[in-house]
Amino acid sequence: MKLFSALAMFLLAAFSLAAFADNTDEAKRLFERYAAFESAFDSSIAALYADDAIIKNKRTYPTGQVREMTIPAPKYKLLIKAAMPLAKVKGDYNTYSDTTFTEQAPGVLIKATRFSVLKSYYSPISILVAPDATGHWLIREELSESKPF
Repeated sequence: MKLFSALAMFLLAAFSLAAFADNTDEAKRLFERYAAFESAFDSSIAALYADDAIIKNKRTYPTGQVREMTIPAPKYKLLIKAAMPLAKVKGDYNTYSDTTFTEQAPGVLIKATRFSVLKSYYSPISILVAPDATGHWLIREELSESKPF
């Protein structure tokens, strides 16, 4: 009986680690697509967001004033599609470093340091990704900070 219990615990741990690895791999793939779409000025990035995603941005102005905005995902997706051509003309894109992936219900939390190439500043970004009801991984939440030009 002890052997059976030990085997059951081993299998449970192995499956849990495999699920974690699979989730992290899915999150890494989604983030790679996110960064690739952005640097290619491809508005397909909008399709990576769930329709009910929470999008929040904290903007700090040179005066020290801080403005926090929450943007409904459908509106944000439209803004992305409209802004990509202008971003391409200006060369306005970001690069990412110090990226971490942490299992967090219901998915994986991605944290990174974002560098604005056009505006030349670093800021944190946090993206929660998780599968929808069909198993398709999407951005469920994005928390970012920015500065105006």
